[in-house]
Amino acid sequence: MSVFGAEFMRNIGDYLTVEGHEPPNVQFTPNGYLFLATEKSAHILERNSKLQQSLGAKNELLTQNKIKKKFPWLNVDGIELGCHGLENEGWIDPWSLLMAFKKKAIALGAEYITGDLDHFKFRRMSDIVMDNIPLGEYEGLNEAIVTLPDGQTESITFSQLVIAAGCRSGEVGQLARMGNGPGFLGLPIPVEPRKRYVYCFHCPGGPGLKTPLVVDPSGTYVRREGTSDNYLCGRSPDAEDEPSCENLEVDYDYFNEKIWPTLANRVPVFESLKVKSAWAGYYDYNTFDKNALIGPHPSYMNVLIATGCSGHGLQQAPAIGRAIMELMIDGHYKTIDLTRMQFERIFHEEYLLEDNIV
Repeated sequence: MSVFGAEFMRNIGDYLTVEGHEPPNVQFTPNGYLFLATEKSAHILERNSKLQQSLGAKNELLTQNKIKKKFPWLNVDGIELGCHGLENEGWIDPWSLLMAFKKKAIALGAEYITGDLDHFKFRRMSDIVMDNIPLGEYEGLNEAIVTLPDGQTESITFSQLVIAAGCRSGEVGQLARMGNGPGFLGLPIPVEPRKRYVYCFHCPGGPGLKTPLVVDPSGTYVRREGTSDNYLCGRSPDAEDEPSCENLEVDYDYFNEKIWPTLANRVPVFESLKVKSAWAGYYDYNTFDKNALIGPHPSYMNVLIATGCSGHGLQQAPAIGRAIMELMIDGHYKTIDLTRMQFERIFHEEYLLEDNIV
C-alpha cells in the first residue's frame, strides 16, 4: 500500500488534476526515513528492511560507522544499525493533499454535506441471508439522518455505506448497531481517538536540506521543515502518559521532559533549539492491533469499513481508496489483495502486528 502511495504522490498530477486547472502540488519531499536501532532491536530493523525490499521498497542498512560518515551531525552512541530509505519515501503537505482529493471528487460529481450523523434507519429484509443472522431477521440500513449546522435535518439514502470517519469510526459503528447485535454485530469497531502532539522548533546551524526524517529508538522523530532552519518533531506517548482527548490543547511539558532530552542527545546542535509553535490532532487508533480495518462488514450486505490506520492513514489513503473502489464496483480486490485486513480478523483474533514503526 505504501509503495503505491509513493507512486501516487510522485505522479499526483495524473490522478488528481482537474481539467482547466494546474496539477496539485503536495510538496512531496523524498528525503527518506532513517530508522535507528540499538543492539537489542537491530534484528527487527534488519528483518523489516528485507521484507520492505521484497515488496518493492528501496532502502539500505547502515552500520554505526556508516551512519556517522553519512550523517556526521548524528550522535550514534548506543546505535547498532540504521535503515535509510533511498527512494519514494518522505513527507508531503497533508492539507494540500486533502484539498486536491476534494477538488477532484467535486469535479467528478461528488457532493459534500457538512453536518452531524444523528442516526441510521433500518428496515427488515427477510429475503436476505447473512452469516450469523437468523433466517428472516436481517435488518439492513440504507438511510442516514444528518443534522445540519442550522439545526435542520436531512435524509441521505444510499446503496452502499463506507465507514471512514477516522477517529470517530467506532461511534459511527455504534449507530450502525456494531457492538450490540448478534454474531459479528457483537463486535464494535475498535477505533477511538488518541491525541498526538507535533512541535515546530527553530535551530540555526542544524542538519541541512537533505536531512531524512530520523526515528530514534525511543520513538522520537524529527525532520526538517522548509528552508529556514525549522524542524518538526514528536513522539507517541507510553500507555501511562496517554493524554486526555477532551480537547486539543498542547502539553509543552511533554516536549521538555520526554522529547527535547532525546533530541539533544541524538543531534547535539538541538540543545539550543527554540520551540516556535505546536499543535495536536487525533489518530484513528485501532486498539486491536494498530493496523487498518479495510473491507466489507460481514453482517451487512452494503457496508464497507476503511479506518483504524493508527497514524499511517496519509501514506495508505491512495491504496485504501482504490481498494474500496474495487470492492464497490467489482466486488473483489483487483490490484492489492487486502483480505488480511478485513474486519473478521478481530473475531478470529488474527493480529496484524508490526514492529519498529512510528
